[in-house]
Parts: sequence; C-alpha cells; structure tokens
Amino acid sequence: MRFDQHTVALLVRPSDPPELPQDAIDRLQDAHLAHQAGLVEQGLVLATGPFLHADDDRLRGFVVLSIAPDEVRALYANDPAVRAGRLAVRVMSWLVPEGNVRFEGVPVPRSMLEAAAGD
Repeated sequence: MRFDQHTVALLVRPSDPPELPQDAIDRLQDAHLAHQAGLVEQGLVLATGPFLHADDDRLRGFVVLSIAPDEVRALYANDPAVRAGRLAVRVMSWLVPEGNVRFEGVPVPRSMLEAAAGD
C-alpha cells in the first residue's frame, strides 16, 4: 500500500498564556488569521480550522500543510499568536493511504470580522 505524507500542526493554548486585555487578544487573533491566510495564499496550507466542542479546551486548531515539519516549525515561529505566547504549535507527520484525502483550494478568513460575515 502507498501512503501520502502531510505535515500536521496542532495549535494549542499553553498552560500559562499571558494575561492580556480583550482588545489585545482580538488584535492577536486577527493577526493570527492573517498569517494563516497568507500561508494558504502561498499554497503551503492544505486545510485549516478551529476546533469546537473539544474534550480538551487547550486544543485550538488543526492545520494540514504541504511542507516538511521543520519548515512548518519555522513558519509558525512567526505567527503573531505564537510569538505572543497565546498559542503553541505541535508539529508531526501524518500518513494516510494514497488518495484517501483530497484538498480543495478555498479562501480562509483574514480576520474575525471576515469570519463572522460568513461570506
């Protein structure tokens, strides 16, 4: 059997995120979304999105990428939410039977306002 290999990044809330005012948290979230959208536009991200109703509320999001794990670590070191300590990244390779998962290029929101618009 043949396998496709992708890189997965789990975005997690650290156990000790910095205390910030809500407006700073909102700005960081928008900057994080803009960073993600930039990676999508570069063709590096195959799929991304937040978790809802997780058993572990530290789990915040999931990203599937088309590049090597070391490259993913370097890219996410520049994510504003990671730099600020609001998110941490756990990176791993993911194997699936060849052709089992297909990804379509779709836009992602660059801000919370854009996400809330639902368009």
